[in-house]
Amino acid sequence: MSSKPEPSPSERPPAAKPLAAERIRRTACELFYQEGIRAIGVDEIVQRAGVTKPSLYRNFASKDALAAAYLEDYEAGFWKSFEAGKEIHPDNPRAQLMAYLEGLSQRASQAGYRGCGLTNAAVEYPEHEHPARQVAEAHKRRLRARLVELSEAMGATEPETLADGLLLLLEGTYASGQTFGEGGPARALVVVAERLIEASLPR
Repeated sequence: MSSKPEPSPSERPPAAKPLAAERIRRTACELFYQEGIRAIGVDEIVQRAGVTKPSLYRNFASKDALAAAYLEDYEAGFWKSFEAGKEIHPDNPRAQLMAYLEGLSQRASQAGYRGCGLTNAAVEYPEHEHPARQVAEAHKRRLRARLVELSEAMGATEPETLADGLLLLLEGTYASGQTFGEGGPARALVVVAERLIEASLPR
């Protein structure tokens, strides 16, 4: 029995328009990252997203809740990038880490780089009870613990010290990349990290 032929492109129904909540999250992600969370108001978000203010508040209880959702999305993207080296170097924790650092060095050396959204949020919101600050702090604790795991797997004599040194390099890159852009200190990230790792391994 012959199967029914596929409809031509002109006969296919149009792709579904992204739901309001998705458009709001995407718009907030772009605006919050580029301009800062405090600098962007709800009115601008709904205008850019093409939704109404009641629609925003049906999906997010407040701007603070939307900021926390943005950071959760940002964190998911961070870990995807940070752990991407596992597939390429499954048995080499040092190469896994360096794969991320090489990409970061390139991104942070380009014009328009805005650093780490989670670090930026921690600076914007010094009050620890703020939802955005809580997401940022929890992420940084997870990142520090992950760096300890990688340092242990690399055979560092003092894994916690190496992990903290690497974390300081990361945070310094996030900050200096926004200040210097092309030709800035971020271009030295890989070399400095390699030297730090070498100095932390048994002789």
